Parts: sequence; structure tokens; C-alpha cells
Amino acid sequence: MSQYPKPMSRLIKELAKLPGIGPKTAQRLAFHLFALPRDEVVALATAMVEAKENLQYCAVCGHLTDESHCQVCQDPTRERHLLCVVEEPKDVIALEKTREFKGVYHVLHGALSPLEGIGPAELTITQLMQRLQTGEISEVILACDPDMEGEATALYLAKLIKPLGIKVTRLARGLPIGGDLEYIDEVTLGKAIEGRQEI
Repeated sequence: MSQYPKPMSRLIKELAKLPGIGPKTAQRLAFHLFALPRDEVVALATAMVEAKENLQYCAVCGHLTDESHCQVCQDPTRERHLLCVVEEPKDVIALEKTREFKGVYHVLHGALSPLEGIGPAELTITQLMQRLQTGEISEVILACDPDMEGEATALYLAKLIKPLGIKVTRLARGLPIGGDLEYIDEVTLGKAIEGRQEI
């Protein structure tokens, strides 16, 4: 028999499915939500449903948007010859906060990870190669996470892109190995963009 009434058990169970939320944290969150005024709980639930129903991926770069094209792709001032490849939409947001990068993006939606069954077909590599065929892009910055999967993805992409005659660079070293771009401070990310190196 559960220690909690069914609605509380269900809430804890659902919260524990979120990344980084263990059973104890799920329990704390559930009790916190229960203690909130009803209108705040409804606002949270509504925001989650609206995000799920209204967000989509940009038709050009794969970033999050509530329109067919994201704000970056719609911006006429962006340097379209400079393309930064990232793993996730959250990485675009992290790089945008630096205010250093003036080009456009391509979101892979993951990194190569054979152990997890993620190969080239599971990422947006085909779409990336199609974008590169236009001849508009002169440099590709590979801004994959500095972990094993990110490094493997960057090397794989460099081998595909270099034969096209496009300059391929990587964010400068100094980013912590095993870290995620979204957790790196803006100054470090900005300097990494400035000091990128050809690979």
C-alpha cells in the first residue's frame, strides 16, 4: 500500500520522469506544488500544455520556434555565410547570450552515440549537408559539446564537410571536457567563439 493518496503518488511518479529529478526531489516538488495556490498550479500546467502544442522546430535550422522560421533565421542582419552547428536548441540560446556570434545555426538534435543507438540517420546531418550545397556558406563552426559524443560528432562532420571546400572550425579549447554548453558562462563561451580554430 502506498504511503500517499493516489493523486500524490501519481504526481510524484510523473515528476520523477523528468531529467535530473530523483524520487526525493520529485517528492519535494509534489509537496511544493500542492502548497501553491490553485491559480499558480493552473498557470504552470497551462504553460506546459501551450509550450507542447505551440512550439515546433524551425524549418531552416531546427531551433525552437512558434512560427515556421525562428528569430535568427528571420533576422536579415545575420551573416549567412557563417554557420554554427550545435547539438540542441538550448545551445543556440547559450551562444546567443554571448552576443559574439552573428551568423546562423544548424541544430543536430543530439550527438552520435552508437551505444545509445544514435547514428547519423537519427540526427539532422542530411539537412545540414543540403544547406551546405547552396554555396552560400563559407565557414562551419562545429560547436558540439566537449565530451566523447560531441568530439566524435565533430570529427565525423569535419570529414563530411571538408571535401566541399568549406572552412571547418571548432570552438577554442578551454571549454571544460564533459560539460554542456548551456551551463558554461557567457564570457567563456564568447571567448571560445572568438578563438575558434580550424580542424
